[in-house]
Amino acid sequence: MAGHIRWQADACRQLGSPLYSVLLDHVADDVLAGGPSADVLAGHENDPGPSALALRLMGSVHRLVLERCAPALAEFFPSVGGEAAAEEAWPALREVLVEHRGELRRLLALDQAPQTNEVGRAAALIGGLAHVVAEWPGPLRLFEIGASAGLNLRADKYRVALPGGLGLGPLDSPVVLDNAWQGRLPPLGAPLEIVERSGCDTAPLDATTDDGRLRLTSYVWPDQRARLDRLRGALEIAARVPATVDRATGRDFVRRIELVPGTTTVIWHSVTWQYLGVDEQEDVSARLDDLAAQADERSRFAHLLLEPRRRTPSSEWEFLLVLRIWPGGDERVLATAHPHGLPTTWS
Repeated sequence: MAGHIRWQADACRQLGSPLYSVLLDHVADDVLAGGPSADVLAGHENDPGPSALALRLMGSVHRLVLERCAPALAEFFPSVGGEAAAEEAWPALREVLVEHRGELRRLLALDQAPQTNEVGRAAALIGGLAHVVAEWPGPLRLFEIGASAGLNLRADKYRVALPGGLGLGPLDSPVVLDNAWQGRLPPLGAPLEIVERSGCDTAPLDATTDDGRLRLTSYVWPDQRARLDRLRGALEIAARVPATVDRATGRDFVRRIELVPGTTTVIWHSVTWQYLGVDEQEDVSARLDDLAAQADERSRFAHLLLEPRRRTPSSEWEFLLVLRIWPGGDERVLATAHPHGLPTTWS
């Protein structure tokens, strides 16, 4: 367990959260020393890696901070106006682990993967959809596996800002994705018209409720202000742009999807595939093959994904944006992206 926590600390360091990086290193030390961290996490020693125990713990702690239940720790969390100072924050975090042991254990017992619903990944999705409509202009039906609260089902309502006043998306959007695209940019000529938005998640959140907004915010790292700003803008859009997120597995969700003449049906997922078991991955892939076989020039189908992949068996892992459109079906690697979506570098 301490090893997993240290691995996550290093990942936070690489992904731009020095606050969580240092705090998680302290948590790992405290676990091995039998401190309050070990007490809170007791029973989770064998949690699988994809369950992201370290992030679930810190998300639970962040929730207490957002609820104003941990004022001493809040002084070091920029998400509530504090100033990040990781070493000084550790004693306050340790005290939270003692004082709120029961609540933290309750939250951890929910055994749900972190619900980040990272808005920055919309930068990749928007560009991918631009490639789709450049090839097949017309209305889109957007379906997302592992949609969490469905924030990225509203991706067309976000603004990708480009140099020289160019961009894609509404000029007055509360979500502005600055410095989002690099390299050879996607085609920008055809409009994005999404006529249906639907997703699934095994534990969906409702972004229009106080609890849903709180949980989504709790899983954004508190010293990453830009991510927090994007999330808050996306929550504002979610309040006025409907999208459906069903409580369902990816397997059951894709079984219900059918192609509709006069539209392009797009199935999208981002950093989700790893959370599906092998059997479910196979069943989802089989259904995608069925839809691909049914596609024609009136009822088109696209599969768009942003997932960690290797280009070849010996290559390094990358977050690759991959698109296939039927009729045709050739696989194209459109871009590489940061795990949180920004920047997306187009090939």
